Amino acid sequence: MTESSVDRTEVLARMMLLRACEPVDHAVHELVARRGAVEVAEGILHGTSGLRNAPTLRSRLPESATTIEDAVSADLRAAERTGARLIVPGDAQWPSQLDDLAGRTPLALWVMGSAHLRLMALRSVSIVGARSATSYGEALARTTAATLADRGWLVVSGGAFGIDAAAHRGALDAGGASACVLAGGVDMAYPRSHEALLSRMVTDGLLISESAMGGAALRPRFLARNRIISALTRGTVVVEAAVRSGSRTTAREAASMLRPVMAFPGPVTSAMSAGCHDLLRDRQAILVTCADDIEAMLTSFVEHDEPDAARGSSNPTPEQQAEVDPRTREGRVLAALSHRRAAELDRLVSRTGLSPTDVLVALGLLEAQGLAHRGDQGWRGVAA
Repeated sequence: MTESSVDRTEVLARMMLLRACEPVDHAVHELVARRGAVEVAEGILHGTSGLRNAPTLRSRLPESATTIEDAVSADLRAAERTGARLIVPGDAQWPSQLDDLAGRTPLALWVMGSAHLRLMALRSVSIVGARSATSYGEALARTTAATLADRGWLVVSGGAFGIDAAAHRGALDAGGASACVLAGGVDMAYPRSHEALLSRMVTDGLLISESAMGGAALRPRFLARNRIISALTRGTVVVEAAVRSGSRTTAREAASMLRPVMAFPGPVTSAMSAGCHDLLRDRQAILVTCADDIEAMLTSFVEHDEPDAARGSSNPTPEQQAEVDPRTREGRVLAALSHRRAAELDRLVSRTGLSPTDVLVALGLLEAQGLAHRGDQGWRGVAA
């Protein structure tokens, strides 16, 4: 586990809470907000938390553990073995948009992959849909993800069969980056047949989870992870969905945070498009037919999103300073930079809507902060 900018005791306490609690344990979240993670973790460990489910929480920890570090020793070993790291609120890599989940904000996130989560999430889109996807839906997800990834967008999904897998593969095959939010631990490939796909994302993207290392992909955790997919990204695209679908849950979560929700139309005879048609009919989603439509919506949202300074630290890191306001010159250029593929000046001018002079000035400032790099092929964002 790499070093965090947050106090080690705080990091270990949140690591322990991920092992002891299920995602979105409201009582635990409320107690952490009032007392802090360290006090709550100590209380669970020693039976003084006052939580009704304290015995159940304690039973998920090693029986012999007397300190927080004892309780997470297995997680620390697993992280060392796999290269995973824990990111917590206040860390330089913590995406502040997750705080829009308010009382349901993850206590921490396990991450595998060298990319910088906060910077990658600046220019990100979730593409979700049915597991029992049609060939039409899979082809649409794959080509849409490839186009967006080629333009520097991080494609985020849930790693499931069908639309999720097609979106991940499309982004990676295009030479772009993709991130998967897992229901189980980042060290547990699920579904097992996607082990190779998930390994590719460790190299060319990220694996993300709020489940403990080695955690099983239980049904309630799939529903909980949908909120992370929608909060992490600038907007959500539903390619195919049945009337009753987890993808529609992701769409509702995004809409509740005022993020753009987009849906592709499909054949009126297809049950796998019925959920998309419902979203469109009820005006819960905007109709899109291609990557250009999606990018136009996402770019509009990024430009009009409220400044991150309203949600950030009072002592921002250089990364946070560059991200503070997506409407500023530096923020817009940083969001336009791809971490996988270099872009020439004219392409960045087109992406940002700024003048060549403004883009060059912003690039110089970002390079001085270590957030951009100029190579033979053009400019890239520094992800790691």
